[in-house]
Parts: sequence; structure tokens; C-alpha cells
Amino acid sequence: MKKITIAIDGFSSCGKSTMAKDLAERIGYVYIDTGAMYRSVTLFAIRNRLFNSDGSVKANELENHMKDLHISFRLNEETGRPDTYLNGELVETEIRGMEVSNHVSAIAALPFVRTAMVAQQQQMGRDKGVVMDGRDIGTTVFPDAELKIFVTASAEVRARRRYDEMRGKGQPADYAEILKNVQQRDYIDTHREVSPLRKADDAIELDNSSLTIEQQNAWLMEHYQRAAQD
Repeated sequence: MKKITIAIDGFSSCGKSTMAKDLAERIGYVYIDTGAMYRSVTLFAIRNRLFNSDGSVKANELENHMKDLHISFRLNEETGRPDTYLNGELVETEIRGMEVSNHVSAIAALPFVRTAMVAQQQQMGRDKGVVMDGRDIGTTVFPDAELKIFVTASAEVRARRRYDEMRGKGQPADYAEILKNVQQRDYIDTHREVSPLRKADDAIELDNSSLTIEQQNAWLMEHYQRAAQD
């Protein structure tokens, strides 16, 4: 089979990262979590007090810091999955909390942040053999990807998954707060001016609201094999 680029886009908490990680591991590809990159920038902004009291970003100050931000991924030998590092610090757990979730869409909507992250993502995937998930992979980062998947599910299902994930990790979680966050992020992601979340014309849609992980993985593997053989 030929080596291809696989772009998986979709709404927050659809399980994109899980399915992308599983597929990459099964076929021996590199997995790149672009959402973790935007979350890392968000964590940096929170730590450095770059949000105003109304939740808006101190954009000029953040832009001046972008050259100092280095985001990388390292394989965790225990989990077999990549962990996220911000300037050499392991931040995989911290970037998944609600404080980051509540601010990440505002960060991701900034043109200079997207430009910086897209450039890094394109560099990471220049040799193909990658599975990359996010909001604009098939439309902006890799518009020529051989396989594009657009994942969706109801907001209620996605909030429940996020709630269960956080509780499973021992993190505090409130379902109503998470549902509100999911709905707010959907609106911001689909209405931002730069690279809004949308299904690419040639993407295959997957509504996984009622699918098991096994059914989802089988569906994805079938489409991968078809795309890699063309």
C-alpha cells in the first residue's frame, strides 16, 4: 500500500483523537494531535495572564510570545501514545482540564496562532504517513489529503463522553458545565473568520453517536485500506 495523509476533522469531544491514535498505531503511522497544540498555546496564555477579565485574549502580547513557544510530542512508553510537551515540559494532563477547554476556542480563532500552528503541522506531515486530527486539517492544513474524515455526534453525547473521560482520570467534572462548553465551542469553531470548522467537499462523514469503538475502528480501517490502494 502507498503511504498517505489521513485528515480527521470534526466537532469537539467526538472521539477524533482516540480514533486517530488507534488507527495510527494499527497501521504504523505518526499521530499528530493538533488540538493539543492549540490547548498548549492556551495553557501558556493562562499561565502568563494573557486573558482579560471578559475572557478575551491580550492578542498583541500573545503574538509577541509566539516565537518562544515550542510544542512537541514524545511517545509515552507506558501508554504507547504520544504525550504533549510545551517548551520541554510535559503538559498532557493539564491541557485537558476545563479551564483550558473554556478558553481554547478564543485562542484558536486568532489568525497569527493558526498561521503558526498550521506551519508546524504541515512541516510535521511533509513526508506523509501521518494521521492528523483537528478542525481544519482537510480544508486548510492538508487540502490534498488522500483520506478525509469528518466526525460528528450530538452535543449531549459528546458532553457525556467528555464527562466520563474526566471522571475516569479523577478530574472534577460537571455535566451541565461541559455541555455548555461543548455548545459554545461548536458555535465559535464554526463561525470564526479564519479556517472555520466545516466539512471538506471530499470528506467522508461519520456520525459516531451510536457506534462502539470497535465498529468505528472497523469503519475507519476499511476506508483507509481503500484510500491507500487507489
